[in-house]
Amino acid sequence: MKTHLLESLVIHPESAQADAPLKHFRVEKDAENHAWITFDMAGSPVNVWNNATLREFNRCLDHVAHDSGIRALFIRSAKERVFIAGADLKALRSASARKLEELIDLGQATFTRLAALKVPKIALIHGACVGGGLELALACDARVASDSDHTRLGLPETQIGLIPAWGGSTRLPKLLGLPKAMDLILTGKLLKPGEAKRVGLVNAVVAKEHVETVARGLVAEIDPDALPAASFRDRLLAPFMASRARTMLHDKTRGIYPAPFRALEVVRRAPFTSMAKAMELEKHAILDLALRSETERMIDFFFRKEDASKKPWPAGVALQVHDVTVIGAGVMGAGIAHWIASRGSRVLMQDISTESLAKGMGRIHELLNEGLKRRAISKREMRDALDHLIPEHERVPLTHQQLVIEAATESMSVKKTIFADLAARAGHDTILATNTSALSVSELAATVPHPERVIGLHFFNPVHRMPLVEIITTPQTSDDVIATTVSFVQRMGKVPVVVSDSPGFIVNRILVPYLMEAVHLHESGVPAELIDEAMLDFGMPMGPLRLLDEIGLDVAAHVGRTLEVAFPGRFAKTDLIQRMIDEGRLGRKSGAGFYRYPQPASRHKALSEVDHHLMERVRERLGGLLGDEARRVSQEGIARSNEDIELAMTLGTGFPVLRPLLSTSLS
Repeated sequence: MKTHLLESLVIHPESAQADAPLKHFRVEKDAENHAWITFDMAGSPVNVWNNATLREFNRCLDHVAHDSGIRALFIRSAKERVFIAGADLKALRSASARKLEELIDLGQATFTRLAALKVPKIALIHGACVGGGLELALACDARVASDSDHTRLGLPETQIGLIPAWGGSTRLPKLLGLPKAMDLILTGKLLKPGEAKRVGLVNAVVAKEHVETVARGLVAEIDPDALPAASFRDRLLAPFMASRARTMLHDKTRGIYPAPFRALEVVRRAPFTSMAKAMELEKHAILDLALRSETERMIDFFFRKEDASKKPWPAGVALQVHDVTVIGAGVMGAGIAHWIASRGSRVLMQDISTESLAKGMGRIHELLNEGLKRRAISKREMRDALDHLIPEHERVPLTHQQLVIEAATESMSVKKTIFADLAARAGHDTILATNTSALSVSELAATVPHPERVIGLHFFNPVHRMPLVEIITTPQTSDDVIATTVSFVQRMGKVPVVVSDSPGFIVNRILVPYLMEAVHLHESGVPAELIDEAMLDFGMPMGPLRLLDEIGLDVAAHVGRTLEVAFPGRFAKTDLIQRMIDEGRLGRKSGAGFYRYPQPASRHKALSEVDHHLMERVRERLGGLLGDEARRVSQEGIARSNEDIELAMTLGTGFPVLRPLLSTSLS
């Protein structure tokens, strides 16, 4: 039986607040003299660290430190899906330099104090354990994680322009070794429980109901004085590993994101010096980064993405969708069906061709096997996904299906034929969605009864990697249909951006003029490599001509023709793409496009001063086109806000967060 430590301890107050009731924590002691600190932040669905919660946690540590009978300390969360979600970013975003420094000092002192307690300390992790949550867990002697789908562990600070600065950049390399720690910190990746166990981040992974039992069993194995230490090998090879990591970072980001580089400098030094010096290194780096405008933009972008991922549509009633039909078993149809089935919904994948169905099922098996090899999914999850999937070539009734997603050829006449058939087979309240990249959803809706149930769902290829889904509404689309579709996309783990029906919507509308101008520049004599290098330096994840090769020149030409009809004279005139298509050069899928595939090992060619000048002109021209078209989209009211335009372009094309898309100048 557990009793409250506050009832049994005499505390010597260290501040005026020392005797106040705990608001965010519970501190208990059980019959085995084990202390239990439970984090349950008042008035919040998640636990986060701020000045108040850190100070209160210190009071909890007071209770433990002052009871000499305590044999072990367990730290857990009362939240259903979150252990600790890190620092309170809203407080951090608005803090002055002085307040921020105080918060960093407080967090470092708190976790250093926790690590120094002379009893075994075990973190019981269920749900998200990220940022400052993992930094607390790293200050413990052991970590036991639940095997829940909600449990994720990582230090994602570099993804919002910061670094782990409450000891994470120092303790993680000591625990895992420098190579693994560098990978986690520089990429900001989050690990599933099984992955965390494999790399040594947690001691055990068990079902949620067994976490406490397993944690109790670890107490006898822990020596709280035996702290992890950096290896001699890591100390010796740190300069070499850092040099390699710096080269890889530069190749990937072109140096426009400073946080990973600052994190690298801290991680290569902090584990090999005193704890006091290591904390200074972490603090100086985060203070420098946190006060930059680039970091403010990255944090703001994080909040926008979180809002879009979680907030319900403000009007209408969102109904739960459990049964989905996908029409078409091609690349997009199979990709959509795979993703939805993997997220737990029942999927009927239909195609009139048994051969196409077989190929589609083959693609889905390939995707699942790829996930298995990468350890992104388990064998059980693979079986579950396949169990949720039913291939069908017959014309079966769809009256009980809540959502039908048509993912056939990008042809209006074909889509109209399919929608006429769907209207006859589906219930009158079944949502009919089209996965189109540019065609008019309004024109399609006008061909079926109850057009208020028709909506566009533009998934991006490859579906399992691209987070964005554009939701296209017509003037007739009902609020209930929009609300249900937004909720469904969010439940599928994607980020919905709602847009009004207009050719190309947001992403393709802005992207196509940029791509066509890149083709025009190449046709005018600018080498493909220089054009692509220029836009990589700009911050795009892939150059425009290589992107066209990946998309497929035939697919790009089709979208381009649709937009050319809608916006005559808007795009650069070029017949190069059509000539390449006629020659069979469709891009990567045909073995040749603007480049030949497979490509030989790349050799970095030295660029001349003329090359650099030309690349600067390319950046100005292509970057300016992106901004110009984004402003037109904004002025025409296609998106609900400028923030939605930037969110869609970053998630849909990789447009760099640090560059304001709708500013007067992008160069």
